[in-house]
Amino acid sequence: MSGLEYLTQEQVEQFRRDGYLRLPSFLSPEDTEALLTRSKQLLSNFSLEDHPLTKFTTGDDNHIGDDYFLTSGDKIRYFLEEDAIGADGELNREKEKAVNKIGHALHELDPVFRKVTLENPSMKAVARDLQFHHDPVALQSMVICKQPRIGGEVPEHNDSTFLYTDPPTALGFWIALEKCTPENGALSFLPGSHKSAPITKRFVRLPQGGTGFEELIPPEKAPKNPEGKYILEACMPGDMVLIHGSVLHRSEKNRSPHTRFAYTFHMIESPPHAVYDDKNWLQPTPRMPFSRILDVPNTVTVPVGA
Repeated sequence: MSGLEYLTQEQVEQFRRDGYLRLPSFLSPEDTEALLTRSKQLLSNFSLEDHPLTKFTTGDDNHIGDDYFLTSGDKIRYFLEEDAIGADGELNREKEKAVNKIGHALHELDPVFRKVTLENPSMKAVARDLQFHHDPVALQSMVICKQPRIGGEVPEHNDSTFLYTDPPTALGFWIALEKCTPENGALSFLPGSHKSAPITKRFVRLPQGGTGFEELIPPEKAPKNPEGKYILEACMPGDMVLIHGSVLHRSEKNRSPHTRFAYTFHMIESPPHAVYDDKNWLQPTPRMPFSRILDVPNTVTVPVGA
């Protein structure tokens, strides 16, 4: 490979081997602080009036799926930690300490996040260097707060299950906004698992409403996830981790007294190289099609069911 703009050949090979790659100090301290400050402003400014108290859950049996979630692809919305809602159905702490994540159109609607996502020359250079996509589009973005003491565990998973294309093409960009440690829920990865863990199911909108999982491989024929040693990737503010859509990763519960803010967004391949269909929980809208990342026309409408 020649003509690399940001990554080294060794980094590209490491990503292909391991399925993930940490890039130290990808964002400047100024840009990192701007994202963190803006995240806290959003938390401070959001209103609980008329908020449905939608919780973000990660278990297969009770995954999030109400209308507030399903219509969030072109909005900025707030999803709560499970442990922030008491038995009485009310918040048991201040709202700023109750939000699990903010999503899913920060990269489109908020200028601070748009700057580092769609208008960032270094981000475009990384996308070109990886040669992972022909014509990538950004489809969702989130601030994950990982609140003190209650920031929930995220079990072993891969991203292409939740952002499915045919063939699978999801690629995650995860940026630490605060120090990420073993105590506050830093990410862990199973290196090389993207080569041996096929996508066996996909997260879909159910015909009767809500969300669920559709089997791609019958459970009796699906291979078990590979076993091996997970590697914890502690990060400093501004570090970015590239995450292959098929690599297995997880994070533990935040047991510390500190938040673990991170900003993450995902790219997928655009047609005709991959199909993103109307079964997916997140759908582009006429007013907000998925945005192209590289220097081609500004946006692309991903045909539903193409």
